[in-house]
Amino acid sequence: MKQQLQWFSAGLSGRFKSEQTVFREDTRRRVYLLISSAIFSWFRSRSILVSSLFVVLLTSMQSAQAILTIEVTQGNDKAVKVAVPPFSWSGKKILPEDMASVVEDNLHFSGLFAALPRKDMLSFPSSAKDVVYRDWNILGASYLVTGEVEQKGNMFEVDYQLFDIVRQKSIMKGKVRGDESQLRGLAHHISDAVYEKITGIPGDFSTRIMYVTADRKSAERTDYSLNYADADGQRQREILRSREPILSPSWSPDGSRVAYVSFETGRPAIYIQELATGKRQKVTDFKGLNSSPVFSPDGRQLALVLSKGENPDIYVMDLATDKLSQITSHFSIDTEPDWMPDGKSLIFTSNRGGSAQIYQVGLDRLSNGTVVAEGKPKRLTFTGKFNARAKVFPDGKSLALVHKGQGATEFNIAILDLDTGRLRQLTSARLEDSPSVSPGGRRLIYAVSGGKNGELGIVTADGRVKYRLPSAEGDVREPVWGPSIATQR
Repeated sequence: MKQQLQWFSAGLSGRFKSEQTVFREDTRRRVYLLISSAIFSWFRSRSILVSSLFVVLLTSMQSAQAILTIEVTQGNDKAVKVAVPPFSWSGKKILPEDMASVVEDNLHFSGLFAALPRKDMLSFPSSAKDVVYRDWNILGASYLVTGEVEQKGNMFEVDYQLFDIVRQKSIMKGKVRGDESQLRGLAHHISDAVYEKITGIPGDFSTRIMYVTADRKSAERTDYSLNYADADGQRQREILRSREPILSPSWSPDGSRVAYVSFETGRPAIYIQELATGKRQKVTDFKGLNSSPVFSPDGRQLALVLSKGENPDIYVMDLATDKLSQITSHFSIDTEPDWMPDGKSLIFTSNRGGSAQIYQVGLDRLSNGTVVAEGKPKRLTFTGKFNARAKVFPDGKSLALVHKGQGATEFNIAILDLDTGRLRQLTSARLEDSPSVSPGGRRLIYAVSGGKNGELGIVTADGRVKYRLPSAEGDVREPVWGPSIATQR
C-alpha cells in the first residue's frame, strides 16, 4: 500500500496534493481507482462515493439527443481543398439529414482536407453532366463529391461520385441505401469511400466511440452513464446508468460487446454487455481489484488486472471456459494492459523500475489452455518521468500513451515509435489521459481536464488538427474508439 501511495505521489503533479489528504481517508477504496484506468478523471471529479445503488440497464438501444458537439481548436493550413455541394433530393418533404454536410465535416476533421464553403460555390451539381471543371478549378478545389438521394418506399438510395478536378474526370462512383435512421451512417460510409480512394487508406468515419459521462447532481451525488456515439459525437446511445463509478470501457473486436468496470455492488467488478440486447454478465468479482478489461484481437480472451495476490498483476481470461492465467507476478503495480495486434504479447504499465513506464511481455499458450509469460517483461519507454495508459496502433508499430516529461507538470498525449524508441508529444493541455486510437490509426481520442467540465479531444496522428467534443451534461471521460460499423449497400 505504501508503495502504491508513493507511485501516486511521484506520478502526479503538486496539483493533486490536496486530493492526497482525501485519498488517505478511504485508502482501500481509492486505491482501486488509483491503479485503475480512471485515475486522472477520478481525482478531477472529486466525487464522494455513496452507498445507495441505482442501476438502470436499458434492455434495448435507445436513441437520445446528441450531447457532444465539435469545436475545432487547430486546423491544417496545408489541407487539400475538397467541394461537397448539397446532395440533390426530389422528395416531397425536407431530406431528414444533410448528408453532404456530414461528408464535408468528416473529410475536414480528418485533417487532410479543407472544405470549400457553400457560399463560394458557383453551382450545386449532382451528377457528371452538371460538373463544369473550370469553375471548380478557379475556386481551387482538387476534388468534388456529388450525390443524388431518392426515396423508394421506406428506403433511401444515394448515388454518389468523386471527381478529380485537375484530371477533369470521375474517379469513383457508388450507391448506398438504407432507411431514414441510417442516413447519417450512409454519409459516413460515403466519407470512408472518398477518403480511401484519394489517400489509399481506409477511413474511420463509420466507427463509434464509447465514453463515460459523470453528471454531478450535488456534493453527495454523481450520476454515471456509459454511452456510445458516432465518431463525430452524434447519435448518442446510453447503455448503463449508475450512481457508482463506471470505468475502463473496452470494445470487442466486432463491436457487438463492451467490457467495463462497475462499482454498483460497492466494490469493483468486471462486466461484459451485449449492445444489441442489453444482456450483461459479471465476469470477475474477486476480492480486491478487478480492473482494466481489454478484449484480445480475436475476441476470445480478456486481459485484465486483479489483486488476488495482494499486488495488482496482469491476467488473461479465456471467455469460453472462464480459465484464468496469471501473466505477471511482481511486488510492484502492473496494470492497464493492451494487446499487440497479433495477440502474441501484451503491453502494460508498471512501476517496477521506480516510476510508471510501459513494458511488453510475450505470451505462450500451453496445451492445457494456460497462458504464461514468455520470458521477462521488456521495458519500452525511457523518455520522461511518467508514461502510462498505452494503447497499441492497429499496425503494431506505435503506441499512444500519457506522457509526463522530466520536470514537466503536464500530462499529455504522445506517440512512441516502437522501432526507433522516439517519443513524439501530440498535445499540450494541462491534464490529458485515456488515449485511444481509431481503427485506421489516423486519429486519437482522449480525455481532457482543466476546464469547467472534462471533455473529449481528438487529434490527428500527425498532430496537425485538433478538436474537442465538449458535453452539455457533465464530465465526459474514459473514451475508447470502436471498430467500423457495417453499412447496408
